[in-house]
Amino acid sequence: MAIGLPENFRRAGKLALVESRRFDVPEGRAVILAGSCSTATRRQIEVAIQEGVTALKVDPFDIEKGRTTAESVADWAAGAGAAVPLVYSSADPAEVQRAQAAFGRERAGKTVEQLLAGVARLLHMRGFSRFLVAGGETSGAVVNGLGVSAMLIGPEIDPGVPWTVSVGMEPPVALALKSGNFGADDFFLKAWRLLP
Repeated sequence: MAIGLPENFRRAGKLALVESRRFDVPEGRAVILAGSCSTATRRQIEVAIQEGVTALKVDPFDIEKGRTTAESVADWAAGAGAAVPLVYSSADPAEVQRAQAAFGRERAGKTVEQLLAGVARLLHMRGFSRFLVAGGETSGAVVNGLGVSAMLIGPEIDPGVPWTVSVGMEPPVALALKSGNFGADDFFLKAWRLLP
């Protein structure tokens, strides 16, 4: 029944035709930002590192003490050459509990999310235009940090996780925003094969 509803709305004048737009992926460098501590994301990080992806783990204790900053992480990612660097804060449950005990649950998460949003903003200013982000809250922080207000949906990487391209933003960015437990083990590797 639901399949027929759009045509009914269209005939009644309640659904306007929208001009389709091409899914044009911006040129530029790519980065993976992972804030989720889910089992799936931790496995995706492990597989990516095993396959040779250059990775940097950020720690909330180092962020709080000012030893790790958005600027220092962006410098590291920009210096990764042609490779797609991976910046992650994902940790096992014991590490997460230590940070939450020290800073409080909400502050521990916000500390990392704000750092990764700042990293995304700085990398965008340096010509990075392709962002794969793991973690629901992390994705929201990165989208807000970049100032993305609308996106065009593109090819699906895994069920429920497509590539998107920002609309009305210059220069535009390609984004894959993944909730923590979504995606196959090789998600961080195969996502890039769908982009030209």
